[in-house]
Amino acid sequence: MPDFLLEIGTEELPAEFIISASKQWNSLIIKNLNEQLLKPKAVKIFGTPRRLAILIEDLPSKQTDQQEEIKGPPESTAFLDGRATKALDGFVRKQGVSLDDIFVRETEKGAFVFVLKKKAGRATEEILSELSKSWIENLEGKRFMRWGDGDLKFPRPIRWLLALWDKEILSLELANASQSIKSDRFSFGHRILHPEAIFIASPADYLSTLRSVKVEPDSQQRKKLILEQISKCAQKFDGEAVIQEDLLEEVVNLVEYPTAIVGGFDNEFLHLPIEVIKTVMITHQRYFPIIKEQKLIANFITISNGDPAKEDIISRGNGRVIRARLADAQFFYQADCDESLESFLPQLENVTFQDELGTMRNKVDRIIEIALQISVQLGVSSAEKQMIESTALLAKADLVTQMVYEFPELQGVMGRTYALISNESIEVAQGILEHYLPKTAEDELPKSLTGQVVGIADRLDTLVSIFGIGQIPTGSSDPFGLRRSANAIINVIWHAQLPIDLLSLLQESVVTFLAEHPNKQSPLETLRSFFIQRLDTLLKDDLNIDYDLVNAVLGVDNSEYQDRALANLLDLKNRCLFLQSIRKNRQLERIYETVNRSARLAVKGSLDFLSLDPRHIILPELFEKSSEQDFFNSLIELLPKTLLAKQSGDYQILLDGLLLIAPIVTRFFDGENSVMVIAEDLAVRNNRLNLLGLLRNHCRVIADFGAIIKA
Repeated sequence: MPDFLLEIGTEELPAEFIISASKQWNSLIIKNLNEQLLKPKAVKIFGTPRRLAILIEDLPSKQTDQQEEIKGPPESTAFLDGRATKALDGFVRKQGVSLDDIFVRETEKGAFVFVLKKKAGRATEEILSELSKSWIENLEGKRFMRWGDGDLKFPRPIRWLLALWDKEILSLELANASQSIKSDRFSFGHRILHPEAIFIASPADYLSTLRSVKVEPDSQQRKKLILEQISKCAQKFDGEAVIQEDLLEEVVNLVEYPTAIVGGFDNEFLHLPIEVIKTVMITHQRYFPIIKEQKLIANFITISNGDPAKEDIISRGNGRVIRARLADAQFFYQADCDESLESFLPQLENVTFQDELGTMRNKVDRIIEIALQISVQLGVSSAEKQMIESTALLAKADLVTQMVYEFPELQGVMGRTYALISNESIEVAQGILEHYLPKTAEDELPKSLTGQVVGIADRLDTLVSIFGIGQIPTGSSDPFGLRRSANAIINVIWHAQLPIDLLSLLQESVVTFLAEHPNKQSPLETLRSFFIQRLDTLLKDDLNIDYDLVNAVLGVDNSEYQDRALANLLDLKNRCLFLQSIRKNRQLERIYETVNRSARLAVKGSLDFLSLDPRHIILPELFEKSSEQDFFNSLIELLPKTLLAKQSGDYQILLDGLLLIAPIVTRFFDGENSVMVIAEDLAVRNNRLNLLGLLRNHCRVIADFGAIIKA
């Protein structure tokens, strides 16, 4: 069966677009082919800085023929006295069939006339011509551009288009005014090593032909070659290369013919903090540092896309560039070290946090206030409180240092370094570094108490302030990263097991905000809902808690449950995990029917949702059956278990009590001494409803079982 090859030749594409386009095509192409009833042996995606390509192997030459059932008029309209009506004749003519081809079949709307028509499969070549244009034109990405006098958009100008259906050119054209691009069978080799056009005889020859002209189209193969070359280069120094995955992925898509080249710089620069050197090499120059005996050495590895014969020239050029960058860094570092970290604080008054929210110095003051509120909640020692306050004060000071101004990626890192140079404690220095963590969803979380508390305070101030001025995230727009900030607050609290009342912190922070901005409306309810949404997502997506169990614990539009969740995030997580565990071990099944039946009936009564002690609510003198007394006694026995579970967070204690009470309640409903809950006597009825309401309330200490779906 024939193969299909499509290659889009371009000016050098951004690495991130190559990665994105490959992912888009991987998910889209198979889907489109399946929709067209075309099943190939394999679909392969290739990408280099100068090309994106698709190789589809073993496609059928045409779609399989299909039988299509076409619905006609109702039987009552199609026939009159057993003869065909004009309506039926018109349907038959339109479909190009005879009356012998029709049949009648019953449907939900009655009997209708149908006909089966054979739908001939289209030629694969014709389908591919349509799909190929859509695959190119529907790619998404940042900063698309126009070129020439046309309206065609792509991240970089398209220079050639190769499209082969087996050994023949598949006719394809991308309209771009006077510079429209038509398909051919020519591609191009490496821009430097083989700039001439090359003839591609067939899709099967594509890979070998490109490799013969110094282009490796397979990104995974380029990655393998790069790793092998890096390893060999590092071994020359008895060292090991520092390979960050995101840098590796970028470099893989910056070259077509990778060559690893070693470079070096002066040993004097090794006196700089290692994070500075790595930032210069990795972030700014895309070099791979080399570690020997756990120390950075004055050499690096770079991946060239140039002529390997010019290796020495390339190496010297790379060395000159990095030496200049490191010399700048050394100057900034020495200048910064001449001052204490605290001396930079006045300069924060010249840095605007946000137009309506004042300077970074104002933000620091707010961070200190929130951090001290958290300290009170945690009951930290006076020494810990002092360290937290110092960390909050100095957390943003490095933003106005010369090093961080030049290398913003080093914020926090340089703060830690300068704090130690300024004789601050290791706890304060580490807190300055860690209060930025986590920076991404995959990043590590802060380990120090100072980093945890100040990080929460910093993000909470940002959330309250930005929400307060009305800049709430909408859709995919979140320029201040508020979703990420809220997620970080929750994850830090969970990970560090911090008994923080987030609801109180939000309330106190909003009061402070409104005192400073009396013309603004309170953002408290919006923030409250925002955090509930974040909790809902994290519990379901990150902790894999079943959606109905999350609803049962968070409550659906239930302010009591939501306030309880925000006031005790640790308890919230604990209850969700507990419910998930008792669903798996099937203990939930054993109480489900009893609990839900009780809760459904309890709503007919007037008992509040908080009462637990039956002795102040139930009137035993109104009991008519022994099952009522048994129910009452069991609630008295359940009370200390519920209170202990609520206090300790060990909800198995409460569950064990519910497992014991379940058969007693079943006898109350259905046993020999069962009762009619909705009795005619209103006093007896309310007494029985209150028994059920009390059981419901005990269960609500864990969750709203009415929101749980029976498995």
